[in-house]
Order: sequence, then structure tokens, then C-alpha cells
Amino acid sequence: MSELAAENIPVAVSLRVLKLSRQPYYRWLKHQVTDAELVEAYRANALLDAHRDDPEYG
Repeated sequence: MSELAAENIPVAVSLRVLKLSRQPYYRWLKHQVTDAELVEAYRANALLDAHRDDPEYG
């Protein structure tokens, strides 16, 4: 979105073309994911992948 805005394309137009709502976008923009939350998500995905590969030990 910021790349499009840098090219003078309004955010509202971009969101409409992408069929996204404005309110969730601005909420996300205000409260982006922290580094700790990102690390936690990667770890959870790694655990799920390990379990999927070998349910007995994963």
C-alpha cells in the first residue's frame, strides 16, 4: 500500500481495487505485528510442521 501511495495512487482507490475494507487496513497500520509476535508465529508454524511430518514424535 505504501508503495502505491508513493506513486500518488490514493489508498482508498487501492483498497477498492483489491476489494479490501479501509477500516481493517488502518487498524492494522496503527497496530502492526511486533517482532515478538512474529517470532512466536514462526515457532508455532515450525511445531505444526514437525507434528504434521511425524505425528508420533512431533
